[in-house]
Amino acid sequence: MLSGHGMSTRLTSLNAAKSSVSVFSAVLRRQQFLIRSLGGSPDQNCSVKMSVMEADAMKIIRRITPTLDLSRYKGQAGKIAVVGGCREYTGAPYFAAISALKIGADLSHVFCTKDAAPIIKCYSPELIVHPVLEESYNVKDEDKGIIANKVLSEVKKWMERFDCLVIGPGLGRDPFLLDCVSEIIKHARQLNVPLVIDGDGLFLVTNSLDLVSGYPFAVLTPNVNEYKRLVQKVLNCEVNEEESSAELLSLVKGIGGVTVLRKGNSDLICDGDAVCSVSIFGSPRRCGGQGDILSGRPKYVLTTLVIECIRLITIQAKICFVL
Repeated sequence: MLSGHGMSTRLTSLNAAKSSVSVFSAVLRRQQFLIRSLGGSPDQNCSVKMSVMEADAMKIIRRITPTLDLSRYKGQAGKIAVVGGCREYTGAPYFAAISALKIGADLSHVFCTKDAAPIIKCYSPELIVHPVLEESYNVKDEDKGIIANKVLSEVKKWMERFDCLVIGPGLGRDPFLLDCVSEIIKHARQLNVPLVIDGDGLFLVTNSLDLVSGYPFAVLTPNVNEYKRLVQKVLNCEVNEEESSAELLSLVKGIGGVTVLRKGNSDLICDGDAVCSVSIFGSPRRCGGQGDILSGRPKYVLTTLVIECIRLITIQAKICFVL
């Protein structure tokens, strides 16, 4: 069950986004679907609220997941993309991308470095792999500006098609690569594309909080160490487990406008208004790859919903923690 402390889901920001990005049909479709799923009308001055003090996890998931329909065509159940994968880390983007497909998304893309692309392609023929990212060792200083513009241009060609981006699995910490991904995040924000930030994407945004600050369609999924770095950066203190809920609320307010899913024995979710805990038991193992699977699971939900819905359905992270 999901236990909350004064939790309420607000949809006001959806209509605000609707008016500003009406030209982007994919974004508008997600917003309208979410409002209908929560019992409202897409044309209402969105004042719909839903209490999730004691939410039925499976009922919520069934309610917001698109049903199988013979009239549907490829892509209507979701098109997602993972930005990550370098020569050292090829498993993480694969786990994140394939997890979305395994629970029903139609198309899953991976934007990675050229070194990582052949390996990821060999893992699964179902993934659409784009070898467009570059690392510093492969780029001359005088060519960095040209290459960076080329990388962004390649990603921008696809951006409007995606219902969600996951930034960070297997990304690495190469400075030039991170600079390119920063520009990708900025462009995604311009199009109001929902973002799930995980892995080295969290390293990036921790050092550049303005990339996500004030963006309501972003979910950060830190583990213990990633959360510790966020707390030190934003609150300038160490993690206080005795006041975990209050601390998380302060952290989210300090970042501004995002949702944070703090992974742990009992996951904590905060949207800046309240804190919820996930009490469904998950795997006791803490091996590499679990976090990537987790970031891939919410992606499918985000393929047809805007980011606010993560507050209702991130509980599936515990349900799907063991494949």
